[in-house]
Amino acid sequence: MAPWWAARGAPDLGRRSRPDPPDPRTSPAMHEYRTHRCADLRADDVDSTVRVAGWMGVVRDHGGLVFVDLRDQSGVVQVVLPEHDDAIHALVRGLGRESVVSVTGTVVARPEGTRNDNLATGDVEVAATSIDVLGRATQVLPFELGTTANVREETRLRHRFLDLRTERLQRNLALRAAVIQRIRARMVANDFLEVQTPILTGSSPEGARDYLVPSRRYPGHFYALPQAPQQFKQLLMVGGVERYFQIAPCFRDEDGRADRSPGEFYQLDLEMAFATQEDVFAVVEDVMDDVFGAFSDRERTPTPYPRLTYAEAMLRYGTDKPDLRNPLVISDLTDVFAATDFRAFAGKVVRAIRIPGGAAQGRSWFDKMTDFATERGASGLAWLKVEDTSAPTGPIAKFLDEAAVAGMVEGAGLEAGDAIVFLADEAAHTAATLAGIVRAELGVRLELLEPDVYRFCWIVDFPMYEWDDERETWDFSHNPFSMPQGGAEALDGDDPGAVVAYQYDIVCNGYELTSGAVRNHDPELMLKAFAVAGYGPEVVEEKFPALYHAFQFGAPPHAGAAPGLDRILMLLADEVLIRDVIAFPMTNGGQDLLMGAPGEVAPQQLRDLHLALDLPKPTD
Repeated sequence: MAPWWAARGAPDLGRRSRPDPPDPRTSPAMHEYRTHRCADLRADDVDSTVRVAGWMGVVRDHGGLVFVDLRDQSGVVQVVLPEHDDAIHALVRGLGRESVVSVTGTVVARPEGTRNDNLATGDVEVAATSIDVLGRATQVLPFELGTTANVREETRLRHRFLDLRTERLQRNLALRAAVIQRIRARMVANDFLEVQTPILTGSSPEGARDYLVPSRRYPGHFYALPQAPQQFKQLLMVGGVERYFQIAPCFRDEDGRADRSPGEFYQLDLEMAFATQEDVFAVVEDVMDDVFGAFSDRERTPTPYPRLTYAEAMLRYGTDKPDLRNPLVISDLTDVFAATDFRAFAGKVVRAIRIPGGAAQGRSWFDKMTDFATERGASGLAWLKVEDTSAPTGPIAKFLDEAAVAGMVEGAGLEAGDAIVFLADEAAHTAATLAGIVRAELGVRLELLEPDVYRFCWIVDFPMYEWDDERETWDFSHNPFSMPQGGAEALDGDDPGAVVAYQYDIVCNGYELTSGAVRNHDPELMLKAFAVAGYGPEVVEEKFPALYHAFQFGAPPHAGAAPGLDRILMLLADEVLIRDVIAFPMTNGGQDLLMGAPGEVAPQQLRDLHLALDLPKPTD
């Protein structure tokens, strides 16, 4: 039997994958600390003299018969103290919870009726003959390790070394290790070469804020931690490494959220020379299907994954990260309301969501949904009940004539007994986004999400550019190194917003798991693409000197992607917060409470780096 923390599909890191421990009955001397791990012991070890070591958990005193739960990474074994050994009893009573001890004793079968089927070692216990204290716990635990659900996250992160002892995080760390091992094996089997790229590099505009590292040897100059190995992996393609991958750390100075760790994260970074978008899809689908199949019993979307264009996703789901477990679909009813007298929708883009069976909901339910929508930025939420498809009822029914009702019923696919909600805004993107937020909330409130499944899809054909209100110009919407569909001719049009790129994401259950693109490997086309976004040749040569220079020595067509390892693990572990699949995460505010980072440094360190602080003045 595999230990409790071994992930499904993971190598069994317990007894069977380790060398057999020395037999204490024949060995000249026992190991100083242990002969077995706690969860290794089984019924066939009965009558063996063993030594186990670990952390003392619960101590149960049953009127002179004292039991101790002893735990190491493999699991738990019960230790029973000798009834009449006052010295051992006094020693155990004097120890704090979570003290580290080594126990020598004999493996015995548990008495009839006391077996514990919840433990791998539930058939046996260790009758202690001696106990050695290896690490005394002198502090009171800040929280109970078995019940951390209601513990403040700041407390858990400040004492992460204790949090890591819990079964849940031990299991998640084992899962993480096993997933990485399997990904590596799969990539090697697909003829990819693992290459490590630099951590200290130059700053470049790639969409997020850099973490900067001042140089001591070159005053006034800075390294940057890579937001991704983007340029290096493209340089590897130029260098003749045709299939590259690594489990890459990435660093971005951005705020955290439930599905994004602030500061740093890990991704499976891959790039392929002489490859099309379809080649990348085949490799990434193979890896994703293999990993999710190995580590979960849940149903998953079969390969090849369905594809949605960015435009389709925004129209039907109001987001480029649609959760396809939710059956609700958004409809565009702008034309229907353009011909009505409903002034609130006049001149606006109108999005609607059909709610099957929604006519059964009461007025207060719709009022609560309206409150939700307005709290998220909508000007309001209109709604109708459709007990009869020819005569809907509700606050805006009086504004709809027979033609509008027919258009609404057809456009949204309404049936008798349904309800429909509407959102409107002057901007199409805002209307779509608001409708997507409401769609997601409806799926949760109505319990419509398909349970215990992984629903994958590709989002393709992202727009190359988007309007930047702050700069009042066009800028890259996704990745500046992407190939525009249609090549140079596509960049000659009057509307940069109409340019579509070979950019793609994998989405699963509402989370973006993979992002990638076919790369622009032509230096002249690269200059032209950056010019549309307002960057002159001098900017390209200054910010991307290696890439621009290398492309002039013959660059193969290439494409790649970067599945996010932490998000994959969050889904496989069924965790809500990404921090629970990371050994030492930061808070949402980017603080490491365990190590006290970021922190102040000594004045001498600043002088060595030729830096002076210009701190903001405190406000009243």
